[in-house]
Amino acid sequence: MYFNFIKLMLKIKLNIANRIYPLNIDPGQEEIMRKASKTINEMVKDFEAKYAVKDKQDSLAMCALHILTKIKIDNNIGNEDNDEIAEVLKKIEKLIDTKS
Repeated sequence: MYFNFIKLMLKIKLNIANRIYPLNIDPGQEEIMRKASKTINEMVKDFEAKYAVKDKQDSLAMCALHILTKIKIDNNIGNEDNDEIAEVLKKIEKLIDTKS
């Protein structure tokens, strides 16, 4: 007997830099996605306060640079995880571009 199991996805909406992003995610990722969204928003607010940045896209670019730099340093540069993170960042950037 053959069973076709379909993985159920959870629909959530994340507010990142005052924009709403609807996502379909694995239910097990919800908590980490929400925490990541919160961290990004805190970083955006911090960059805007420290550097008088008015453009959200500039703040988001600085967040991406900061996060990826920290990950590369923590993982001794070149780890396979960095490729996955870079892909996620590209997807986020695409979402930002389509919302602009």
